[in-house]
Amino acid sequence: MNSDARRHSGLAGTRRPPARRVALATWLFAAGVGLVSVLAPQATAAPVLITCGADEYENVDHVCVLRPEQAPTAPDGATAQCKDGTYSFSRHRAGTCSHHGGVARWL
Repeated sequence: MNSDARRHSGLAGTRRPPARRVALATWLFAAGVGLVSVLAPQATAAPVLITCGADEYENVDHVCVLRPEQAPTAPDGATAQCKDGTYSFSRHRAGTCSHHGGVARWL
C-alpha cells in the first residue's frame, strides 16, 4: 500500500508500537493486577455463634462447659475444686476457678 492509499484508508500515521513498549505495558498491567489482588479484602467465614445453656459458659475453644457448682462431693466430670468450695468443669488450667478464689485442688 503506497502513502496515498494509506492516507485515504485512514491508516496514515499509524505505527505499531515498539516491542519494548508492549512488553513494558504488559508488565505494568500484570503488576497492577497482582497488586490489586494482594490489597483486595479477603473473604472470611462468618463466626459461628455458640448458644450455651444457663448452667454453661463458652470456653476458649468455643465449647460449652458446665459452670462451677456447689456440691457436697465432686460431681462427675469435675476437674478442680475451687477455694470457695465449688467444683469446676474447666478443660484448661489457665483461668480455672478465676472467679472463685483460685484452685484449692485439682481432681
